Amino acid sequence: MTKPLLSALKGETTDHVPIWLMRQAGRYLPEYMKVRARSKDFLNFCYSPDLAVEVTLQPVQRFGLDGAIIFSDILVIPDAMGQKVAFEPGRGPVLEALRDPRDVDNLDRESLRAHLAPVYEAITEVSKNLADTVTLIGFAGAPWTIASYMIEGGSSRDFAQLKSWAYGAPESFNALVDILVDAVADHLCAQIEAGVEAVQIFDSWAGVLPEDAFETWCLGPIKRIIGRVKALHPGIPIIVFPNRAGFFYERMARDSGADAVSIDAMVPLNTARDILQKLVTVQGNLDPIMLVEGGTPMIEAARRILDALAPGPFVFNLGHGIVPQTPPAHVAALVDEVHRWRK
Repeated sequence: MTKPLLSALKGETTDHVPIWLMRQAGRYLPEYMKVRARSKDFLNFCYSPDLAVEVTLQPVQRFGLDGAIIFSDILVIPDAMGQKVAFEPGRGPVLEALRDPRDVDNLDRESLRAHLAPVYEAITEVSKNLADTVTLIGFAGAPWTIASYMIEGGSSRDFAQLKSWAYGAPESFNALVDILVDAVADHLCAQIEAGVEAVQIFDSWAGVLPEDAFETWCLGPIKRIIGRVKALHPGIPIIVFPNRAGFFYERMARDSGADAVSIDAMVPLNTARDILQKLVTVQGNLDPIMLVEGGTPMIEAARRILDALAPGPFVFNLGHGIVPQTPPAHVAALVDEVHRWRK
């Protein structure tokens, strides 16, 4: 049967506008919280195939979404390479930060697939339980964003440690990026081999770099990853989300080799339509707080996006992930509105 999301990611214009939402399996869902309570910590949750399968399917079954994204996290890659990773309530990810360029040499480059086998097991199981119209999506973080957590030891306001290392010791920083390019490409390929039909690369912190650095550490590594994945799996669509990349979105769309670019809520719709959509499928870009608000403001905002972008190759999504305070009823209303839209 036809998969509208997969068709859109391959550049086709679809009558049925496909929709999935970043962080669609998450704390805003009461059924997710019940499953989450069965795991001792977040990483254990990610590495428990039965639990990951259950929460991956929950939002698809509840809302009738066109895509299921496997439940996991971008930081499973540093965890698989031997860096200590934890998720603390109220704080988020906490890593034993890399502080010396020599720390890069201690990363385990060989055990990624073995360590992440539970993720691939969950993908295979989810693929058996999806409707014929739903597309299964895999994902990974981009090297720049993963490196930010590895060096900062968690989230950051100014990325001072990360930038100081990148600017001050570019040779050792490039060595880390090279390792991450290999790891991300391999992780994406392993997910494809397990059963995903499309993949997304999240570069959450792409928007913190000036032009030359963006080219070197965001666009360049992503282009290399896409080239490697496409060489082995040419038929698999690849989405890139360079969050808050501003003027650099066009370069990512034009030069990365991606099939689709996911845009944040600050990208003007005329820019997305007149520039980006001529190069790739566009995915986005409702403000997640608009989804919290719901009602008429949300519906009107969704219609503006649909009117601008749905006539071309387009996937409806948010400008970032669903936040925990989102009422599930608002998600249901949004999905219904998107699926009702017609040219």
